[in-house]
Parts: sequence; structure tokens; C-alpha cells
Amino acid sequence: MKRDLTHFLIDWLNSSARKPLVIRGARQVGKTWLIRNLAESTHKQLIELNFEKRPDLESLFSSNEPKEIVVNIAAFFGRAIEPTNTILFLDEIQAAPHLLAKLRWFAEEMPQLPIVAAGSLLDFALADHEFSMPVGRIGYMYLEPLSFEEFLEAVEHPELRTYLSTYHLSRKIPIAIHKQLIAIVKEYLVIGGMPAAVSSWVTKKNLEVVNQVHFDLLATYREDFAKYRGRLTTNRLEDILTSIPRQLGKKFVYSHANPEVHTPSLRQALDLLDKARVCHRVFATSANGLPLNAEIKEKFFKAILLDCGLVSAELGLSLHQLSSVSELTLINSGGLAEQLVGQQLRTLFPPFVPPSLNYWLRTEIGANAEVDYVIQHKNQIVPVEVKAGSTGTLKSLHQFMESKGRDLAVRINSDYPTFGFVRLKTTTGSTVKYFLLSVPFYLIGQLHRLLSEVTENQTGIQ
Repeated sequence: MKRDLTHFLIDWLNSSARKPLVIRGARQVGKTWLIRNLAESTHKQLIELNFEKRPDLESLFSSNEPKEIVVNIAAFFGRAIEPTNTILFLDEIQAAPHLLAKLRWFAEEMPQLPIVAAGSLLDFALADHEFSMPVGRIGYMYLEPLSFEEFLEAVEHPELRTYLSTYHLSRKIPIAIHKQLIAIVKEYLVIGGMPAAVSSWVTKKNLEVVNQVHFDLLATYREDFAKYRGRLTTNRLEDILTSIPRQLGKKFVYSHANPEVHTPSLRQALDLLDKARVCHRVFATSANGLPLNAEIKEKFFKAILLDCGLVSAELGLSLHQLSSVSELTLINSGGLAEQLVGQQLRTLFPPFVPPSLNYWLRTEIGANAEVDYVIQHKNQIVPVEVKAGSTGTLKSLHQFMESKGRDLAVRINSDYPTFGFVRLKTTTGSTVKYFLLSVPFYLIGQLHRLLSEVTENQTGIQ
């Protein structure tokens, strides 16, 4: 199946300023496949070393001389290595993390050899490393599960993806196309974006088989718990992993994960799962300025899982259940809709930027308010409200717009896209006015393009 980041990798491969590249992402999101596909599509020889399967391969890098290391690798694999025609792939490098430091020598002395390193638990190695990282001499790429638009292409609807990528707000979406896309959104909610699950669905169209893939993936993550030994008991990690789907869309409360366990151990478990990229925290921010993470409230956060398909598996949801209800708000009190939106917003970051999510929270007594997400669009702060159905009040969004003086907001729901001007009186008697872009779930991938479209064509938006 096609992945959008293939274009980024090809540009990296052809760049005259290319540095060794480190791919970061959770286990089973497709890191290894991407590099194998890159080598095949560009007709390069791939030399692949997996340090988790073969720890002894680390000995090939005993020297600090790139030429000597390449000689060792060529001798071991029995293949001549022509640097300009080869990609050297260091997979599961977290099993030999000090090798990352040696990438600087390749960057300086053998830049003609493209080197990619990847690791599913790499953040642990980077947090604990006792070596000097080659800052400025390596680049990073962050990989997420398939986005909804990648899913569209995978399930053989490339024309629908083209339709979305060329859609403008002045165009009316036909009822038939809207219904078709909403149906595929519900399909994506259950199948998710993990490559193995998507591949299984495309080839077999059997939900039971897909469900088995999901539980196998979850079992793989649970098996990884053993690699956190000395850090925490697996019971606490299990508490957090099973609690996140149940707490979607709400402030995460440790006692809801296990009321009989002290908070510090549960907090540590969440930290570990976050490092493994199995889950992601969404921190509350004051949203007074950029960057959004500069004003986070660390005690207030929500959590989403890596993938909506894994959430559906944990919650025991089936495609039939989603197809039989008209609105997503009936599923998990709308939490699944927030999972879907958060997961898609993470895919909108440039590949070299670590994705991060924020929401807005006001905790004043008698004036509580919460906006599901707050994003940066160019130099603007834009609130994003998620409404699982096609209707719903925007009281918190109005409060945000009043208190922050912003003039552009986004609503994501299952209705048709619209753009309009909101003007109303608040309970305090003041007037709130702003532009509201409302987009359906299937257009999240085009959000920044559509925001640019409306800011370029509307007066009053800076």
C-alpha cells in the first residue's frame, strides 16, 4: 500500500544535503516496509541489519572508521557495497543505541552512503543514552498509522482521495458522495490505520480476521512490557492501556485506571507507554500565544491511543454497530470521535516535526469550559471543536473566542462542510463574532489547505 511519506524519503534520498535519517514511530506502523519499498522503487541495493534479531551484528561497527565498517558489512553479507547505489538500514537500533553516535562519522566522512535507522522503542534509548548524540548531523522522520486519506487509497478509492484533495468550499458535495465518505469513515474507525490491519481488510474483507490482527498487535505491545523490566510492573502498564479507551474525550484520571494503586506508579506507566508511542497525551494549554506547548498545564491532560482500530478492538466495537447508528456520539459518549480527530491531526505535522496535541481548558469556578483541540495554522491559534454528530452546541467555543479575541474557529462533525460568520450575545451581555469553518471527519486531512482558502478570501481574518 502507498504511504505519503514515501515522497519525503525520495526527496531525502536525492538531496545533496542528505544526513543519516532516524525514523521514529510505534511498533508495527510500517517503518521497515517503507525503507524496503524505498529501496525497491529507487532500484537501490538494500543492506538491512536488525539488531533485535541479531545482536551480534553490532560487532560489525567496532571501528569508528566508516570505510572499515562498510568493509565489515560487505564481508558479512557477501555483497559489494557501492555507497551511491546502496541504502544501509539499521533496524531496531534501540537494541544497539550507542551506534547512533557513530552516524556522525558517516555524515562527515561518507555522506554518499544513505543510512536509515529505525526503532520502535527508540525513545527509551534516547532518554537513557550515555553517549554523545550527533546533534545536527542526523535528521528525524516521525511515522504514524495510515491517515484516513491513505486508508482511502488502500481500500481502492483513489478517486475519492483526489476528490478531497481538490475540493473547494464553493463546491457542493453531492449527497451520495457525502454518505459514501461517512460510511468509509466508520469503516476506518473499526479497521484503523495499522498497516497489518488495513492489509488484512483489503485482502480478506473479514472483520473477524481484522479483529484478530488488532488483538495480535495489542499482544505485541503487551509483550514489549517485558522490555520495561526494572522500570515498572506489567500490571500498571496493563491498567493504563485498558483505561485509555474508556477515558477518551475526558481529563485522564489515574484513579479511574486503578483506584487501588498509588498515582506515581500509574503516572510512570503512562509515561512509558507515551515513550513507546502506544498512546499520546493531549495537554491543556492556555493558548495565549505560540508555541502552544509553552503554556501547558501538566496536571490537566487527556489521552488517546495510537490507533482508532485498536481502540475499537479494546471497546469491542464492530462495523455493524457503527453502521447501525446515525451518529458517532452514541459510541463511547463521543470519545471515539475525539480519538479519530486527534489521530488525524497528528498526521498533519511535517514529517520532521514531532507531533503534539493540545486542548483548551478553563477551570474557573462556575465558568468551566473546554475546547477539544487547539492547533497552530501558520501564525494563528485555531480552536477545533469536535461534535460526533451533525449537531451540538458550541458554548465552550464561544467562550474561547470571547476570552482570546480570535476570529477563526473550526468545527469537525459528520455534516456537510460550511463556512460562515457567527455573531451572538453571551450570558455576560458581550458580543462574540468570528468565522467558523465546519468540516466533516473525512476532510480533516485537508484542514490546513481549507483554512488557508478561507483566510485568503475573507476580510477580518489576519
